[in-house]
Amino acid sequence: MKNSLRIAVLALAVGVVPPSFVLAERVEDKATFDVVIRGISAASLGFSAVEEGDRYAVSGLLKSAGIAAMFRKISYTGTARGAVSETNYTPSSYVETSDNGKRTSTSKMTYSRGVPSAVQYTPARAGREKDVDPASQGGTVDTLTALYAILRDVDAGQECKVSLKMYDGRYVSSIAISKPATKGKTVVCSGQYRRIAGFKPEEMAERTNFPFTLTYEPVANGKMRVTEVAMESIYGKAAMKRR
Repeated sequence: MKNSLRIAVLALAVGVVPPSFVLAERVEDKATFDVVIRGISAASLGFSAVEEGDRYAVSGLLKSAGIAAMFRKISYTGTARGAVSETNYTPSSYVETSDNGKRTSTSKMTYSRGVPSAVQYTPARAGREKDVDPASQGGTVDTLTALYAILRDVDAGQECKVSLKMYDGRYVSSIAISKPATKGKTVVCSGQYRRIAGFKPEEMAERTNFPFTLTYEPVANGKMRVTEVAMESIYGKAAMKRR
């Protein structure tokens, strides 16, 4: 489950409605993607989000699909909420439930002024020597908030402008998207996901950087929309294509 999230730092099928806020201007966004690894359908991912005033909320679902689901059924559901200022997101809470086909687990993370202040696991997890202190991760965002920041619709000219650090209660990583290249009506960005801390030594030795490309296409409302993310994952060539 966690590997699926980390591969593309992709994550999430529509149908989970986030909480709403009675505030100012309301912006809603949602998407569903098919994840294909080495030409084989592996999962469906999606998110549903709302921004209103200076607040945001996002919900997501990831589940195995196609041939992969025949061998092992996995799923992930998550919700995150917090404050937003332009393109800067500050989570206030994050909850995820994952099922790896063998067991179901839940983790909850709360924040105090942008600093993770508590991480709770059900069932409880044993501590590890390489665990990262939550108090040292001020300014990071949770995985779901990061995915929304990457995959949401943007105004034309605002493509490829994401740079953030992520912390999910155990792992620290970063993602950056830049270098927009126009190809007809589409815009292609160069991106890189990087493992930073909390990973096993063998994981760090195996690979720390994962380059990818992200493609935007124009939509009717004048926005630019992510339609595909493509990368070379530890499992081979992978792509996430919007339905």
